[in-house]
Amino acid sequence: QVQLVESGGGLVQAGGSLRLSCAASGRAFSSYAMGWFRQAPGKEREFVVAISWSGGSTYYADSVKGRFTISRDNAKNTVYLQMNSLKPEATAVYYCSAEKDRTGWALAQEGAYDYWGQGTQVTVSS
Repeated sequence: QVQLVESGGGLVQAGGSLRLSCAASGRAFSSYAMGWFRQAPGKEREFVVAISWSGGSTYYADSVKGRFTISRDNAKNTVYLQMNSLKPEATAVYYCSAEKDRTGWALAQEGAYDYWGQGTQVTVSS
């Protein structure tokens, strides 16, 4: 079992930055690939970014490439999402997720993940 808790959400003006964190508890965090997804009001949850268990591979949605950066610290059981140049359309609940077996772009699929956090709200004002 892996428990995930997101933090760092909040209200920011367009063009600003936020850093989300996802703290994991449970066993063998370093063996899990991690992902970030988001769900805007009235929309389906969508893939944002994923990182392999080692941190050596990352996968970004086109909409955030060049502005968002995912990283992980396996010693701290934490994955981060640095979000820069935020746009109002980034307003959503952001969810952290964990997956042990899949690799590559399979990590962009919501159904690939076994564990999910409760989400953290990000609001970008124009």
